[in-house]
Amino acid sequence: MAMNVGPVGGDSGGSVEEQLTSAINTTPLVDVMLVLLIIFLITIPVVTHTVPVSLPKEVNQPTKTKPENIIIAVDKDGNVYWNDALADYQTVLDKLKARAGDNPQPEVHIRADKDVRYEFVGKVMTDIERAGMAKVAFIIEPNRGMATVQ
Repeated sequence: MAMNVGPVGGDSGGSVEEQLTSAINTTPLVDVMLVLLIIFLITIPVVTHTVPVSLPKEVNQPTKTKPENIIIAVDKDGNVYWNDALADYQTVLDKLKARAGDNPQPEVHIRADKDVRYEFVGKVMTDIERAGMAKVAFIIEPNRGMATVQ
């Protein structure tokens, strides 16, 4: 910072009017900010490099419904349907256990209402796991695609 106070040499004669002039010299501040900006621009690409991994690509495939596939639907009230027939959770578990021994094992397709509570879908997933089913797919609406969880 620089500040000028009165005339040079300490002459305080009455002929020169004494003024207090204060001004901030911003040149060093700008210099420091430019240096910091350059440092950040140089170091950011080094920081953004991570472990190289090959991430999977999103694939939406049309659902291929086979007659042996099991379709379990859950409506927004938590009612469970086994191939379009209303069933309770115990019946679904018993039927899944009976079909788990089939060779080849059928796929389970879950169709859940978008407003259903996660609790009801979680119960269905637990029953599928207890029955020992290996292939589970969630049926979605936007592209008539299928997301598979294995």
